[in-house]
Amino acid sequence: MRCRGAVKSWRRAIVAVVCSFSLLSAFGQVNAEQVTAIGRNVLSMEDYALAIQYFNLAIRAKPYLSDPYYFRALAKLSLEDYKGADADCSEAIERNKFKTDAYKLRGFVRQQMGQDSLAIIDYDEGLRYSPYDKYFLYYKACAQTDMKNYDAADSTFATLLRIFPGFEEAYSARARASLMRGDTVAALKDIDKSLEISKNLVNSYLLRADIKARRKEWESALADTEEAVRLMPREAGLYINRAYIRYNSDDFIGAMADYNHALELEPDNMAAMFNRALLRYEVKDLDHAAEDFSSVLEREPQNFHALYNRGLVRLEQGKPKDALADFEATARRYPRFYPAYYAIAQARQEAGDMRGAVEAVKKAEGLVKGYVTDPQKNALDRPAIDAGRSNRRGGEEADESEEEVMNRFNRLVTVSAGSDTQLSYGDKVRGKVQDRDLRVEPEPMYEVGFTYNPSALQSTSNYFREIDEFNARHYLDRPLYLSKTGAAVNAEELFGLVNSYSHLIESGRARPADWLGRGVAYLALRDYEAAVADLDRAIKEGGDAFTIAFMARGAAHAGLAKMPAPAADGKQPALRNTAAETAAAMADFERALQLNPRLIYSWFNKGNLYLEAKDAASAIQCYNEALAINPSYGEAYYNRALAYLQSGMRKQAFDDLSKAGELGVIASYSLLKRMQ
Repeated sequence: MRCRGAVKSWRRAIVAVVCSFSLLSAFGQVNAEQVTAIGRNVLSMEDYALAIQYFNLAIRAKPYLSDPYYFRALAKLSLEDYKGADADCSEAIERNKFKTDAYKLRGFVRQQMGQDSLAIIDYDEGLRYSPYDKYFLYYKACAQTDMKNYDAADSTFATLLRIFPGFEEAYSARARASLMRGDTVAALKDIDKSLEISKNLVNSYLLRADIKARRKEWESALADTEEAVRLMPREAGLYINRAYIRYNSDDFIGAMADYNHALELEPDNMAAMFNRALLRYEVKDLDHAAEDFSSVLEREPQNFHALYNRGLVRLEQGKPKDALADFEATARRYPRFYPAYYAIAQARQEAGDMRGAVEAVKKAEGLVKGYVTDPQKNALDRPAIDAGRSNRRGGEEADESEEEVMNRFNRLVTVSAGSDTQLSYGDKVRGKVQDRDLRVEPEPMYEVGFTYNPSALQSTSNYFREIDEFNARHYLDRPLYLSKTGAAVNAEELFGLVNSYSHLIESGRARPADWLGRGVAYLALRDYEAAVADLDRAIKEGGDAFTIAFMARGAAHAGLAKMPAPAADGKQPALRNTAAETAAAMADFERALQLNPRLIYSWFNKGNLYLEAKDAASAIQCYNEALAINPSYGEAYYNRALAYLQSGMRKQAFDDLSKAGELGVIASYSLLKRMQ
């Protein structure tokens, strides 16, 4: 079973960050040691993504130092970027082979990735220098357990507990090893010992609750699960498991309350949604049960448990045709699952198709006879519920979850928390950037505007030579900037600018810069047609070397490509020629690149156009060009990762997401977590 770290809530260290940047701005040259110290302070306040940026500064200033790599690895571990953390630990060790903490951290990270044999090599190396280190011994014993090398694990646990007889977590971990061998008596003895030392061990309560639930000792299982909930009140899985225990104790009201609370914590938790649907069906709350099953199917179209049960609900709702569609889809996927044919027969009968009903009954009875005669040859199809599977490494499934937890189509599922040990790194806890419910969308295009919203984590400075030169000549009252599409704007201020430029244009004294200014204001206001018209005039008046205008007009055409054409005479909006607008945007970005081949934002914008058109190969090529110019362009790594995913290239996507996260693209960690 996968060893997981405990989780704490996300907090930003605003005061520390402000002070830190003030201090950094005072450095004539980066003081790597001081920057590392600031990064450690930010790290201790759990702002892991920002801490990484400080360690990046230190590494650029003094790449031969070991500590910045080590602490960056620790931050990456906290964001569940295990591959990135592994690489940084190796860099730290290469610079200082006596840095034992780096061996410990790398070993732990490798355990998280399922590389237990490599982890043990690191622990053994660390034990050469620190033979009595508690956590080297503890992690090594856990890795040996995961490898099912129980004799070696027993020996390591014995050494650990001889040196540290009061180390409660070691008893809990040894109990897990005993359970894996089927020795429940030894496991309970160690669990009781661990709880005698500390009443706050979630692992021990979970393990004992699991044992009690298997024995159907529901009252004892409930008591231990409630202690776990008390200690980890924000963990949705614990409420799902407590609801399962309450259901088996005939406490339907309590079970329903737990499913509701789990969904408040994690609205997309499909195990909770599926279970609540089953419970609503059982108490004949049919309309709400159907809604829950449909919600599951929206997110998991191949969840045939939900499909079959929704058919049963629809049958009771008096909707035989809808029910029949669900049953027939289930039977097509699992052609030997005979209950589906009995359900098809009932649906056909209620729909008035008696001949079809008789055929379905015959099919079901034939399957039953075959199964009774030779169950091995005619085993029933039992579709699995993804939400109910153990979340173990490498896609490995729990040994007993299918038969013991889900041996019928209409049985509640539990989650792995009930039988999983939670191993944390040196009592450190995780931040929750990677748990944010972020939509998987590309980082947006860049456009010219009057506002600039810098981010503390921004990996590039958005330098655009032509804009810098334009601003230096003070052509406009306000400077222009290059910002991401969708940046916050002040609409009232922009309308004022439009009026101001309109007065100049109406007076006949307008310069190309004024047409550009009004076009940029319209662009920010999302009046793309007006923006294109003004930018056309700016290019006409200012000449064909007006790079800023091409970049702005390209963004306007790209915006038009996503919008419907305006309605005429109150009719529905017509379809705009998306392909033509996209081609116009592409042409403008290419013209900007002819004028400035190192304009990485134009390469990036072109990549986004291809990505949206599902041309992943061309998108990757554009992002490659941008990264060849600036290898620290985090947004390009992130969007290239999405293009790799479109192409089915998971390994390359994984590497790019890790790098993008390192460079400050927070959404990377959410996607990394989903991929692991």
